[in-house]
Amino acid sequence: MSVELDATSYVHAKPTTAHSYILPAVLDMLEGHFDGSLGNDVFDLGCGTGGAAAALAGKGYYVVGVDPSSDGIAKANVNYPELPLNVGSAYDDLSREYGTFNAVISLEVVEHVYDPKAFTSTMYDLVKPGGIAVISTPYHGYLKNLALAVVGKMDDHFMPLTDHGHIKFWSKNTLSTLLLDAGFDNVRFEYVGRIPVFAKSMIAVAQKPLRHGVGAALISDGIRPLRLAP
Repeated sequence: MSVELDATSYVHAKPTTAHSYILPAVLDMLEGHFDGSLGNDVFDLGCGTGGAAAALAGKGYYVVGVDPSSDGIAKANVNYPELPLNVGSAYDDLSREYGTFNAVISLEVVEHVYDPKAFTSTMYDLVKPGGIAVISTPYHGYLKNLALAVVGKMDDHFMPLTDHGHIKFWSKNTLSTLLLDAGFDNVRFEYVGRIPVFAKSMIAVAQKPLRHGVGAALISDGIRPLRLAP
């Protein structure tokens, strides 16, 4: 499938405002998963200008990343020339080109994706058996959406006039289904930015079974799944 995604113009190469509350939780998840016993390799799918990848590299992780925006990658290469960050997208055969990783992250990306099933299929192929996928996306829940409607902020939240903005609006149930259908299991969620019912973003962590058919398809909130050895 060929989709033109090189439309976003990035104006900086630092972690975004969203990363200020997402990255600490992601780092905790990665630390809990690796726990000193696994290789510290991470693939950043949709790395933007490289701010999150650089933050992870600063914590000792080996990070490889791709983004469909040549503008974003150009800025990333200037600011973080030591990091292997390249133009690429979830519609490419990334596992063939880059191999597999113990963890794959994708932060505030899935809401921009035209074909989310292709996106999660690519993530699944990139993750080693026993590894994890970590996806963050703006949180959409009944109480939050109700509050936004009451205060007249729905237009601001859904951003219909923003070029290259959000085109998919995920709930816990729909994102869980997407990950489970891709073959992941042990899906759990954490909520960041404000209290959970009004969270700015949710972070899904899903595990790739050691082999097909092993492991229950679980969904939970804030309950760490058993970490499997590679």
